[in-house]
Amino acid sequence: MADTLRRLVGSEACKILQEKLDDWYSNYHINSCDQNLSQCCELIELNSKVQGQLFTILSVTARQGGHYGGIDTIKSRFLPWLGTCFSLSSPEVSPDTSFSILQESMDKEKRLRELTSTQEKEIQVIEAQLTSTRLELDRVKEDLTETQMELEDTKTKSATTLLATEDEILQLRADLRASKEMAAVNERKLNILNEHERQIRLLKDEINLLSTENSLLQNRNPWCENMLKKVEQNEEGEDTFIRLSRSRSTSPLPLSSKSPRASRPSSPFPSLRSESPTSARHRNASRQSRLISCFNDIYVNDRLDAQNLLRRYIDDLEMVQRIIFIATTESFHAAKLAFRQFKLRVRKSLSSCHTGAESLEDAVIDYLVRNLDLYDVQSSVNDVIRAMNVNPKISFPPEVDFILISSFIREVCRIVFAMQTLDPPLDIAFSADGELFNESKYRRSFDSEFSAPLVVYHVWPALIEDDCVVMKGEAVTKRGSLWSPGRSKSRGSSPVRARSASPGRNMSCRSRSPSPVRRSGTPRF
Repeated sequence: MADTLRRLVGSEACKILQEKLDDWYSNYHINSCDQNLSQCCELIELNSKVQGQLFTILSVTARQGGHYGGIDTIKSRFLPWLGTCFSLSSPEVSPDTSFSILQESMDKEKRLRELTSTQEKEIQVIEAQLTSTRLELDRVKEDLTETQMELEDTKTKSATTLLATEDEILQLRADLRASKEMAAVNERKLNILNEHERQIRLLKDEINLLSTENSLLQNRNPWCENMLKKVEQNEEGEDTFIRLSRSRSTSPLPLSSKSPRASRPSSPFPSLRSESPTSARHRNASRQSRLISCFNDIYVNDRLDAQNLLRRYIDDLEMVQRIIFIATTESFHAAKLAFRQFKLRVRKSLSSCHTGAESLEDAVIDYLVRNLDLYDVQSSVNDVIRAMNVNPKISFPPEVDFILISSFIREVCRIVFAMQTLDPPLDIAFSADGELFNESKYRRSFDSEFSAPLVVYHVWPALIEDDCVVMKGEAVTKRGSLWSPGRSKSRGSSPVRARSASPGRNMSCRSRSPSPVRRSGTPRF
């Protein structure tokens, strides 16, 4: 008996039965009817095995007790339990109660089957609805895919149409810009033609006046002398007559027409009366201030206009500023050369017929001041453009030419030519890339590194008079970029030319005028 009991305890059948009961209870509402019945049958089989082992132990234990051992227990508990067909363990339950319990159990099973069938029907209905919903979802997905494809096609067509429209707009804008530039060029040519015709008429009038004055001087008599005295006394009437017969052009140099020398009819002969040195110095200082103001206006207005015009074709701002600076310096060289040549021709013409107290040099300068319109500025512009075409520091796109900034060069040449008539003349300071930055001659640009000691390139030259700075220029200073690779954008391999002002004028003294005023509100340092 002990061995049988030990095997029952070792098999842990009761523990397994309890675990299966717990598992069945936890999954009862989840399992189907077949699964619940299968687990119930499995538990009954396992319970029957345990009961068989227990009956074996009961039989062995009863035999060990003899004929009368344990008989009371068997009679009071075991036999009544067998008589009730294992349904009740209490001997106090009556047969009617057992029958009612069986009836309730059958009713519960019937209701359970009905609920199960109802649940299965509901599950089928839900599955049918789920299937229809899935079909509808598939159709919606297909419609969404088709809509997306149509949207992509519409986007592609719209983008193509937009690109075509933008190209047309850009082409129209380019045509409009070209038409405006062509109209401006034609208008300038028409103005130049009208100016030439006007100058021809003025020259004819001046020749007539000179011829009359020459005849009066050669055939001088008392009547002529009295007439000349009367003309000198009535100077205001003479000035009015001269202004009507010889009005000055609309040049940015309205200096000579307002000076006392310009108010008299131009003549290669000296004046009949001398003027005081104080008046000459005052007139020279007035013309100097006017020319400096005009040069400042070119820096503020014309330079920025030329820079904006060049930026349409060149993206590099440094290259644009280099082009403008070199155009300015070359304009100084060309205008000074033209002035020397023109001055030699005038001196040669006046040397044979000059008389009077005024020196020949003063007569030449007086004639040059009063006849600035005779300067062939177009020849100097052509010389400047030729010099820029061979300059190795600058380059230009092949589809355009430096003639694009010819109006800027023309204005600079006119100003420089007039500057050479001053005493002493105005010039620009010597400049070279890589030179030590000089606070007295230049101001740093807004994009410079203010701690850098060397000049990378110049934006505008400094204006000097006898080695004294009268107007500061502008330069760019940066660290580590002077000899960096890829900075040279030259057209050829020729060495860099240094054609700035005379090297002897590289010293500067205290500035005698404020620096040029910038158009933008950039703070100056």
